[in-house]
Amino acid sequence: MRVKVLRWSLPLIILGAAYGGYVAISSGNAEALETKPTNTSLTVKVSPLRSSDHNVVITSHGEVSPVEITQLSAQVSGEVVSWHPSFVAGGIVKKGEILFSVESENYYAAVLQAEADLATAQASLIEEKAKAEVAKRQAKNVPSSQVTDLYLRKPQVLSAKAQVKSATASLKRAKRDLDKCRVVAPYNALVIEREIGVGQYISAGTRVATLNNIEAAEIHIPIAGFDSVFLPQEYASVTAKVTRKGVNNIEREGKIERDIGVIDSATRMTNLVIKVTDPYALSSSASPLKFGSYVEVQFIGKMLKHVYRLPQELVNNRQVWVVNENDELEPRNVNVIRAEQEFILINEGLNDSDRLVLTVPEYPQKGTRVELSTVDNYFKQ
Repeated sequence: MRVKVLRWSLPLIILGAAYGGYVAISSGNAEALETKPTNTSLTVKVSPLRSSDHNVVITSHGEVSPVEITQLSAQVSGEVVSWHPSFVAGGIVKKGEILFSVESENYYAAVLQAEADLATAQASLIEEKAKAEVAKRQAKNVPSSQVTDLYLRKPQVLSAKAQVKSATASLKRAKRDLDKCRVVAPYNALVIEREIGVGQYISAGTRVATLNNIEAAEIHIPIAGFDSVFLPQEYASVTAKVTRKGVNNIEREGKIERDIGVIDSATRMTNLVIKVTDPYALSSSASPLKFGSYVEVQFIGKMLKHVYRLPQELVNNRQVWVVNENDELEPRNVNVIRAEQEFILINEGLNDSDRLVLTVPEYPQKGTRVELSTVDNYFKQ
């Protein structure tokens, strides 16, 4: 009988114990939930927006090249007798320095001969003028019908004058040839190559060297169509910063010299010419900017009125996030007018009263309520 009672009461005992455990666990969880509430709100950093006027900075690249390249030729024939120590490839010569000399004995002799011919011609002219004066006096005693230009020796005087002019011209040519025996640098120049040596005979017109003008350099920079609309109204003489980047950057000042005047048929770009004075720094302590250097050129373009300049990481697919008056996230579609390095310029879609989100959540949702941490003057320029 006792065994039968235990068989029926055991399940009831087990069921009661299980229920008691469930009640204990439930009450413990309730206390935990009551004592440790979960905070699901987001905190984001925001900054008040303020539009401003902004000068567009246009950046392009190009190669430094000489303003002028001269293929130097000899103007007289003869033997090379000497040349300047700097008249070598890579040498720098100044304007007016003698680059090389040609043997001049024959040309000096030609000057003496021309001077003698001129003296003879001048003597003949004096003699003919004297004879003409005698004929003029004698003509007073001769019938007028017999007094002709030939009688008065006018043709002879004209011929003598022509001989003087011819001799004068010959003397000038002889002196010029004598001067050309010493070939001088036409400007401050970098010698690219020299093709003569002492003792070599050269003929007039022979190319002897290649010189690059180093008084100024030019940089042709392409301007894309989207940049051309931001060029200043009058860009001639606008100052530009020229930078050759490397281990040690070299910065020089240049000026916009001119527009090439045509649009490249392949790239559809226009080209500006930047002029840099004294690129090899002959008359200053600046660092030389050598021909062939690839440089970056920056200059100020148009001024844009009432624009917002935002870091690129805050703009995604022409959209930014702001916090509305209810402290909720709100996406804004904006009009991007230009990108400058790490910044984006925006002229539509934002207002000065907006609060821009600086720390956008990983998966932002419109209408999400957020806590704010305000950063003042984040966009101070």
